[in-house]
Amino acid sequence: MSVDLHALLGRLSFRCPSYLIDTVAEHEPGARLVAIKNVSVNEDFFPGHFPGQPLMPAVLMIEAFAQAAAVLALERDSVSPTARVALRGVQDAKFRRQVVPGDRLRLEVTLGRTKPRLARAHGVAKVNSQMVAEADILLAVEPGAAFVDPRARVHPSAEIGEGSTVEAFAVIGPEVRIGRGCRIGASAVIGGWTEIGDETRVFPMASVGLAPQDLKYQGERTRLVVGRRNVFREFVTINRGTKGGGGLTAIGDDNLFMAYVHVAHDCVIGSHTIFGPHATLGGHVAVEDYANISAGSAVHQFCRVGRYGFVGGYSVVTKDALPFGRTIGSRPARIFGVNTIGLARRGFSSDRIARLKQAYRYLLQSKLNASRALVAIEADPMLSDPEVAYLVEFIRSSTRGVILRRPGRRAEDLVAED
Repeated sequence: MSVDLHALLGRLSFRCPSYLIDTVAEHEPGARLVAIKNVSVNEDFFPGHFPGQPLMPAVLMIEAFAQAAAVLALERDSVSPTARVALRGVQDAKFRRQVVPGDRLRLEVTLGRTKPRLARAHGVAKVNSQMVAEADILLAVEPGAAFVDPRARVHPSAEIGEGSTVEAFAVIGPEVRIGRGCRIGASAVIGGWTEIGDETRVFPMASVGLAPQDLKYQGERTRLVVGRRNVFREFVTINRGTKGGGGLTAIGDDNLFMAYVHVAHDCVIGSHTIFGPHATLGGHVAVEDYANISAGSAVHQFCRVGRYGFVGGYSVVTKDALPFGRTIGSRPARIFGVNTIGLARRGFSSDRIARLKQAYRYLLQSKLNASRALVAIEADPMLSDPEVAYLVEFIRSSTRGVILRRPGRRAEDLVAED
């Protein structure tokens, strides 16, 4: 992959001397770069610097590291073409040997942890395979103005935040508000009265904020509000609300919607959820924080999926899916107990998981009906836990009923094998 050094370095804030990179020898975009600097006696910085024994100043080796790191930081997908970077800090700098005219400086820079406005990199400089300098570099990334590809169609009244990018052939309507640091993919469509939070990624061909698929909808003003750092993959469709359903479809922060996911009108989705490819929500569905709805699954209108709940692939959910549990199947869906592995991955302690398992035993194995099982859970002093209390309240507040049917032995064996 070729690198346009002059274009990228033109977006780095630096002082003379200008370029301290002559060519790029190795390049892993956004990860690692090996640059070459041929140190010549004709360099602007040599005259007057240690007359009779010209040396390359250590500060310029740091500048060379910064320039190489800037190339990596600016080519990340999340960075706008208008972004600029500046050197903000240097740590653990070490200079092992003097660099003199005639040396061929090999700069090896690896990009480390990055944030939308910060990038860290580690640089090593060598001459003839001998290390001459190393340092950790901190770059500040200024997002710059929004970049809109000239082939995109963006209504003049739409608002696009700084550092956001709109790619070719995307269409953005007049009432759309897009936050900072977003990326709208090629041929994506965002319409209606739609607000999208900072650092959200909309991939090509997604449709966000268009009219609900409801025969009662007559063009009234309804909204879609999306939080921060969401990812909408290819061909995702998100509909805004309807007047009869409250007029709002709402999505929280840090959610992943894989390809072909459909979210219908008036849905309310929390934060940190994951939707597998082709997962589908009917109207008025509520999906709470950290829920996971696997590929091909469908949730019936007005149903809920509880916090940390897991819906297995190709399931059909026609009642509320319990929080913390594994709901799997379609004829009908059944509850396979606590999602032990998922909760452990989310940081739940073994004691808390044990309490949830005991609460589930009351619900599924005690031969008590749901009402009596809830009373037994609340009366058990060993189950005094906010998550258990939430589970009880979730069941009691259900209007469609909850999925409490246990699987048969063969179904349990099949899921255990998976």
